[in-house]
Amino acid sequence: MPKEKFPVTSAIRFLREHQVEFVERAYQYEEHGGTEVAARAFGVDEHLVIKTLVMEDEKKSPLIILMHGDKQVSTKELARVIGAKSVSPCSPEAALRHTGYMVGGISPFGTKKPLPVYVEESILSLPKILINAGRRGLLCEISPEDLIKVLRPIPVKVAR
Repeated sequence: MPKEKFPVTSAIRFLREHQVEFVERAYQYEEHGGTEVAARAFGVDEHLVIKTLVMEDEKKSPLIILMHGDKQVSTKELARVIGAKSVSPCSPEAALRHTGYMVGGISPFGTKKPLPVYVEESILSLPKILINAGRRGLLCEISPEDLIKVLRPIPVKVAR
């Protein structure tokens, strides 16, 4: 059986350049379906599907926060932890400008500009995670160790 061909995104190129072991996993993207759709498609707990959220502080400085699919980010707590007055989600246009990815397909890998990356601490203790590979309907399965190695994210506790 021939191997399924996936689009080569900036995220996939980044992972290959950094010699990260990953498995591409495609699914049928649904507008506003979120991580629940991906979890259902792969038969995994939504906790293992990681959201890549682009936020900005009060000075409009962008940042990425990686969060479990079944959790929300406490923006108040995130602001406190990073020493900002406030943190809020970017508009889809701003997220595209900062990352080069459309909402629903944002990956923390291969972003247009280098952005600070924060990660919910408990993600780092999972055996494997599914995270966006730079296109709607395309995730990659990787180990949290590799995530740490290539992104050097700052662990935080901001889930609610």
